Amino acid sequence: MTGTIQNEGTFLNKIAKNLGRAPITEGISRPVWKHAPQFEVLKHATPDDLVNELQEQCKRVHTQFHLTDSKQVAHLLKQVIEELGNGQLIIPKDDRFSDYQLVDVLNEKGVHVWDHQAGKKNIELAESANIGITFSEITLAESATVVLFSSKNHGRSISFLPACHVSIIPKSTIVPRMTQAAAAIRSKVNRGEVVPSCINFITGPSNSADIEMDLVVGVHGPIKAVYIIVEDK
Repeated sequence: MTGTIQNEGTFLNKIAKNLGRAPITEGISRPVWKHAPQFEVLKHATPDDLVNELQEQCKRVHTQFHLTDSKQVAHLLKQVIEELGNGQLIIPKDDRFSDYQLVDVLNEKGVHVWDHQAGKKNIELAESANIGITFSEITLAESATVVLFSSKNHGRSISFLPACHVSIIPKSTIVPRMTQAAAAIRSKVNRGEVVPSCINFITGPSNSADIEMDLVVGVHGPIKAVYIIVEDK
């Protein structure tokens, strides 16, 4: 569904008037900057370099880091779930759980799959769950940030309300930093793909140091975060 922009001309003309110039309607081009440091950070990093950088950043954001492959990921996930205390699990409706052969482990532990037809019941189940498990769409090595796309089959409550968040990270999703993540999302738009209206950038467990610079973890979201990086290339 395509939206309609209302009163665009009037709005832009008012801005131009307040700036003391005539409206610019054509000949607009993206500025070329003399320096572009956003493209230089980790510019020459290999996929293995990015994994190493991600691992170092995980230490700084209080996040457990595990590296495995597609053959061992189910065993590792089971181990992580047990270390986090088992309990109710919640996951998005995502074919990758089947592709990575994780369904049996999840069913064994007791899992709820997000169902948009269930409405608010999903949120109630997420609130009572101990662990939310997601796949990262894009992963920022520089800050140990996972990017999640919300949709009718993937409510953001999955990574927000449970006590623990486990993010499965295909190695191929790891990029240097926000610059590349933004470019990847922009390329989806340019190709005509539907981009979610809610894209979440999540860095480890929730924390805050607003009060006297005293770090408190688990203020407004998961207390524990675990990243499982899977070799997929």
